Amino acid sequence: MTSASTTPALSIAVLGIGMMGFPMARRLCEAGHRVTAWNRSRAKAERLQPFGAQVFDRPADAVANADIVVCLLEDGRVVEDVLFAQGTTDGLRPGNLVIDMSSIQPRQARDHAARLAALGVHHLDAPVSGGTVGAEAGSLAIMAGGKPADFERALPVFATFGRATHVGPHGSGQLAKLANQMIVGITIGAVAEALLLCEKGGADMGKVKQAISGGFADSRILQVHGQRMVDRDFAKRGAISVQLKDMRNALTTASEIGFDAPITGLFEQLFAQAADHGLADLDHSALFMELASRNGMN
Repeated sequence: MTSASTTPALSIAVLGIGMMGFPMARRLCEAGHRVTAWNRSRAKAERLQPFGAQVFDRPADAVANADIVVCLLEDGRVVEDVLFAQGTTDGLRPGNLVIDMSSIQPRQARDHAARLAALGVHHLDAPVSGGTVGAEAGSLAIMAGGKPADFERALPVFATFGRATHVGPHGSGQLAKLANQMIVGITIGAVAEALLLCEKGGADMGKVKQAISGGFADSRILQVHGQRMVDRDFAKRGAISVQLKDMRNALTTASEIGFDAPITGLFEQLFAQAADHGLADLDHSALFMELASRNGMN
């Protein structure tokens, strides 16, 4: 873990103190960095005050004395609103580095990078995988797009959050996150359908999961989400609604670059139907419930 003893303290503003933003900003505080914070609802940001963060009512004020800005916002529309419509750019200075760790469309990331570059502000798109558990533990996988020099500059920040990989120019981090989410969503569906088939045929789902663990079909999805399916535990960690957003972003990006993604298209429909049937705010492993319902197994 990055600490004040190994890395000089940095001035870092965090915009967006939600399920991911809170533990990540707290880790920055605990690592000895000077942290300022903003959130649309101030109370969420105020939870950071016991850890030493300063909280501001306007994002422009939060970034005014920061060298690095970390965005952890809901989607591309919100990122654009906070950065450009709410006046954050008024508080930025040439030479600042904006690290957008939100999950947005690659096209949006490239647009934001270009608009910030016109102001002399550097940009990385660096979405993450690992969820709130990874955010708490500092074990996130971070996929970064942008200039190599900016990636090197961001490494002390990334080290506090987990393991970072520079995957290419602006927008590439978001492409990697879409790939991650495509694989996650599709694999959740494969695990759910396979386990339900076994249950329908009379096998014990938990024993089937145990039997295939360690074989060629094993995966983190089988172990974590498969166990949730066995336990019927669909409390939200990563929501169906968010998984659906990611699948739609993947399809939009595929369309923009002329790529046919039929498997992702099928799963976008399945997650959309799950959301339509009242499962939107459950964990994305609850696609299991949609498939169970189709088979009269609820």
